[in-house]
Amino acid sequence: MKNIAVFASGRGSNFKHIYQNIQQGKIPAIIKCLITDNHKAGALDFARENAIPTFTISPQEFNSSHKFGQAIMEVLSRFSIDWIVLAGYLKKIPNNVVAVYSNRILNIHPALLPAFGGKGMYGSRVHQAVFASGAKISGVTVHLVNTEYDAGPIVTQRAMEIDDCRTPEEIAAKVLKVEHVLYSEAILKVLTKKFEVRGNRVEFKNE
Repeated sequence: MKNIAVFASGRGSNFKHIYQNIQQGKIPAIIKCLITDNHKAGALDFARENAIPTFTISPQEFNSSHKFGQAIMEVLSRFSIDWIVLAGYLKKIPNNVVAVYSNRILNIHPALLPAFGGKGMYGSRVHQAVFASGAKISGVTVHLVNTEYDAGPIVTQRAMEIDDCRTPEEIAAKVLKVEHVLYSEAILKVLTKKFEVRGNRVEFKNE
């Protein structure tokens, strides 16, 4: 069993689905804690309802990214965390945390990276950009986290046609359903299969 820390800034819908899949025995892991930067995050309520320890750590409380990272690391060390799972976490992960957890931080992005990614591209902004572009296909990307926004090695992707969507909100709803399935699949895969990162490619053994 691997120890997971979930990071979330909002309602945490992916967090809830991951937790449910763990409880059903589909993922060999334990969510040991929730870390958020937002004391009003809906994810906090869900964590407390399920007796998951919560920690609110905001970068505004620190005078450097390094100290912000140290505060995060104190919590991760306390719970012997093996993997970090970002579920709608909007802050950049400090470099010192990325260094310690190299290739052990997962993020999910509601588009097909490297398109529609980067700083400031999250949530509804992504779907608005996809809709405005006239793209006929969108999708979901699960990737490892490095020191750049949405630039880490891709673990898995799933595409879908969105030609029938008439608003960004319709795209968002369609994508979210896939997120809930794909993220748990990706977590299971990285926890149970050996892989190597070569450049920006994730290569799983025996595939």
